Amino acid sequence: MWIARRPGLRNVGPLWQAGAILVALGVLAPVLSLAWLAAGADLAHWTHLAQHVLPQAALNTALLLAGVGTLVLVIGTGCAWLVSSCDFPGRRVLNWALLLPLAMPTYIVAFAYLDLLHPIGPVQTALRWVLGYDSPREFRLPDLRSMGGAVGVLGIVLYPYIYLTARAMFMTQPAHLLEAARSLGEGRWGAFRRVALPLARPALAVGLSLALLETLNDIGASEFLGVNTLTVAIYTTWITRSDLAGAAQIACAMLAVVVLLVVLEQHGRRRQRFGSAQRMRAMAPRRLQGARAWAATAVASLPVLLGFVAPAAYLVAETFKRLRLGQGISNGLWTSLGNTVALALGVTTAAVLAGLLVAWAVRQGAASTRPGRWPARLASLGYALPGTVLAIGLLSPALALDAGVASALGLPGLPLMGLGVVLVIACTIRFLAMPVGGIDAGLARIPPALE
Repeated sequence: MWIARRPGLRNVGPLWQAGAILVALGVLAPVLSLAWLAAGADLAHWTHLAQHVLPQAALNTALLLAGVGTLVLVIGTGCAWLVSSCDFPGRRVLNWALLLPLAMPTYIVAFAYLDLLHPIGPVQTALRWVLGYDSPREFRLPDLRSMGGAVGVLGIVLYPYIYLTARAMFMTQPAHLLEAARSLGEGRWGAFRRVALPLARPALAVGLSLALLETLNDIGASEFLGVNTLTVAIYTTWITRSDLAGAAQIACAMLAVVVLLVVLEQHGRRRQRFGSAQRMRAMAPRRLQGARAWAATAVASLPVLLGFVAPAAYLVAETFKRLRLGQGISNGLWTSLGNTVALALGVTTAAVLAGLLVAWAVRQGAASTRPGRWPARLASLGYALPGTVLAIGLLSPALALDAGVASALGLPGLPLMGLGVVLVIACTIRFLAMPVGGIDAGLARIPPALE
């Protein structure tokens, strides 16, 4: 059967390549601008920062990353294995409900828990009533504004990154491998530890790197809970001390941490791919009975309760309380909602179009070789840039672009920033990796003869 190919489709390759290169350079521009700002700063600034700011901020960042990484690995891997290998009451609901904490911004969860766990908040008040104490001086829980509190809050929100990747791997693992381990004398724990977990290591490395990058990107929860990380140090140096060059220097040091995380993620995967020449039979969940079944339900429900239900219920209760008091809904809320929807639509449209441009350029014959894929790889690096670092790096190019547009059109002020276009560009750079990866994977399934 002959398939007609549209004439001239391959001839547009250079145009697509040029567009993809422009997108890739747009992603690279904030990094180059950041390096330029840092290199042009006074050396005395760096000496002061290296002696008085960076040591404590770097230590706090390392402790936070280690704590959150451990917590999300335990929660995400444990829940993923539980819903993949066992059948218990509520499993089908928990299968998707365990993803809900990702819908909650980390700083909102931190705000909710700070009120819930306040010495005169509902949780500690109820505990004192049960235990027979009358005053917060007699009994109080440890302060949430601490490293442990930040690790706990970020961990219960970010564990779905591990859960999602690990569950996908566990549910597709061949059953005969686990059965072989059991037949050789391994128990259920041994089969999980020696077979299922090593097979899932590439997926765990990807999920862990995403969770750690989100931890590094966080500023609201960390600052709210009193943990001075590198991201918080960048923000305070820039905004509070009005030292943009110093903030750029800290941001360059932070980029080294980002590179380290990416290298560790690549090392964790080590280009591993597991396949089977046989037709694979997926693992069938083992049905639990009695107390074990309800214990599994309780264990799998706890992350959802802590990461989503409790903070969401608190926010809903506070909303109804204010409505009952006659405070109503602020007009500014509707304005903010409209701005949020407009920003989301703008970023989604821009990211999908840019992702399609880059992915199709990679699909072209000249770009299918390894060197020709560099625009896609470069365009996908934006997700590794923390938002604060991206904002500082994008500031100078955005000002130059805005000034050029204003001069060309004869407009006063900064029209692009005033209309939020620069914010759309920043968010598009930040999330461009997802449409590029998704569209590239989809195009890879289309035979070249059908193009």
